[in-house]
Amino acid sequence: MRLVAGPPVVIDGQTLDLQVQYVIKLVGAKEGALPSVEESRREADEQGGWLSHPASAEVISSPLQFSGPNGPIEARAYRPKQLTVPAPVLVFYHGGGHVAGSLQSHDLPCRRLALKAECIVIAVDYRLAPEHRFPAGVNDGVAAFREIVNRAKELDIDPRRVAVGGDSAGGNLAAVVAQQTRDDEYPPCYQLLWVPWLDMSSQRRSYELFPLGFFLEKPKMEWYTDLYLNAPSDALDPRASPILGDVKGVAPAAILVAGFDPLRDEGEEYARLLEKAGVPVVLKRYSGLVHPFINVAGCIGAASDAFDDAIRLLRAALS
Repeated sequence: MRLVAGPPVVIDGQTLDLQVQYVIKLVGAKEGALPSVEESRREADEQGGWLSHPASAEVISSPLQFSGPNGPIEARAYRPKQLTVPAPVLVFYHGGGHVAGSLQSHDLPCRRLALKAECIVIAVDYRLAPEHRFPAGVNDGVAAFREIVNRAKELDIDPRRVAVGGDSAGGNLAAVVAQQTRDDEYPPCYQLLWVPWLDMSSQRRSYELFPLGFFLEKPKMEWYTDLYLNAPSDALDPRASPILGDVKGVAPAAILVAGFDPLRDEGEEYARLLEKAGVPVVLKRYSGLVHPFINVAGCIGAASDAFDDAIRLLRAALS
């Protein structure tokens, strides 16, 4: 692998994981190239399961539908066969820059989460830009969470043990949902944020350190932002940039960031904001990984370790 991948990559005191570097060398996108919206969506769906954990026959999936502010919201529930009810739940929002990603792209990670965390995972297929710009996806995310809680008896779930989580743009939605619903009768009990996108209004030092060559790239982030927001001023809305919101009283959180990721620094800053507000938070940086790593945890050792950490944190929060 070293012969193919090339010399070690060391930036900001971190060494890129060899397996990750090898995969980048073999299948990484051309630096700085921007796909069309259709290409981005097709790639996310096709590649989302390439290096994920395999599916298990012990997890059953079934379609769900929720009432949204602008029509039905499709979702998918993943339920381990041997699960005591009323069960704990993770409401999961997929990544993809608010432009790509789907129930298909994150099907295998959701199955694994349900199996190993011993909970129901409900993946929400929120609306995407540019057809549905901000705050359409946010409205879907909040509406889905509230309906899940309201339908707790029907779904055999415990409304006191409903967590929110997601990766990248899904981490953005999970953080926003946690802020928007903190005063509900049954707010989220936990937020599990993988490499979350938390600020659309500014770029931190990690954008300068890792602009190209590590899967998620600076031009792609700017492309996502332009497609998602109606105007630059939307970036100052806490529903787009939860790092600008009031975090007092939100659910305890785990924030899992990658060392070689433009979004690394805002994730760590958000953890400090939560801690300053008195919110219990666990911050973990996986220094050799890139954005995202939830979809490659079936084959890359360091990503598998990070996934196992997420499982342990989620199980403890839902116990």
